[in-house]
Amino acid sequence: MYEVTMPKLSLTMETGKIIRWLKKEGDKVEKGEPILEIETEKVTVEVEAPASGILHKILAKEGEEVPIQKTIAIIKEPGEEIPEETVVEAKREVTVPTAEKPVERVKASPLAKKLAKEYGIDLTKIKGTGPGGRILKEDVLRAVEEAKAAAAVTVTPTPPTPTPSVEKAKIVPLTGIRKTIGKRMAQSLQTAPQLTITMEVDMGEVVKLREQVVSETEKKLSLRVTYTDIIVMAVAKALKEFPFMNSRLEEDKLKLLEEVNVGVATAIEDGLVVPVVKNADKKSLVEISSNIRSLVEKARQGKLSIEDVSGGTFTVTNLGMYGVDVFTPIINPPESAILGVGRIVEKPVVKDGQIVIRPITILSLTFDHRVTDGAQAAVFLQRIKELLEKPFLLFI
Repeated sequence: MYEVTMPKLSLTMETGKIIRWLKKEGDKVEKGEPILEIETEKVTVEVEAPASGILHKILAKEGEEVPIQKTIAIIKEPGEEIPEETVVEAKREVTVPTAEKPVERVKASPLAKKLAKEYGIDLTKIKGTGPGGRILKEDVLRAVEEAKAAAAVTVTPTPPTPTPSVEKAKIVPLTGIRKTIGKRMAQSLQTAPQLTITMEVDMGEVVKLREQVVSETEKKLSLRVTYTDIIVMAVAKALKEFPFMNSRLEEDKLKLLEEVNVGVATAIEDGLVVPVVKNADKKSLVEISSNIRSLVEKARQGKLSIEDVSGGTFTVTNLGMYGVDVFTPIINPPESAILGVGRIVEKPVVKDGQIVIRPITILSLTFDHRVTDGAQAAVFLQRIKELLEKPFLLFI
């Protein structure tokens, strides 16, 4: 007998949600073959069978949230007999301990529950007309009218109770990636004193560089280099020169990280993920661009692996394509800083005593004030500005 358990795929992972079983009970499975999909705090991943055999019992249903290391299925060898009490015991341990109120036995819509509470109606005595016998608002209101009619036979009529006003709203549960984002961002702001500084950058030379590079990479590699790719390259070079910005605070010690792994915040349908360009300081512009394209495509298809989103030491988030000029990004823990990038817009500036029109962007650097102070952070941001205004320095 082999147990399939909810894997621990990151340091902060506590539970995983069963998204879909790829096999059903009684199916043959091979070791290493994907048998289900789970949703973690970062991505959706496939879980492989730990051994070959027959999927004897599925202990956690689709949509169920299970603690790490708990058994979610049992694989047996052909002909093996597994005592029922073993399965029952494994099933009992899967339940997620919770301090919240117990799950209600009656299936009813939130609005039906609210009306039943206001009118003092016992939901267990109502037959629902919704899908699967679910009790709807209309069922409760009908029960209210029936109760009034029955009371009118023996009780002196009283003025009718006005129907309570009900707030019209669409309820969207905060689950999955969106729930994780909220939790992590709140944790970030609560634990780290964060300060944001901004700086204008003349992107004229970067615009020229990109035009020259794109003309070559599109013809030869079918690859279109973006401004984000060039910014990631500049950030990686600056991080190598300023290791305190490429660090992590652990208790009362500052850990200066040798690897420069730049995360690129990427919007997907139901939230935000941060795939990571590993060893970005050692990669060429074409390699960085190709790496980012691949990660973004995987993110939008929901195929990112834990490896793709782990190990980041610094994050770049670009909202320029949405018309945003300047914003205050929140640090992605356990990193110590994040760079926000606004849109490139033509502005009048004074250059060599003349007013000229230049493509300008605003960079916003948020940093952990426990790790560094404003002066050091400003010098770091100045270096990124220099690398972008003189991009030939990126290749020296």
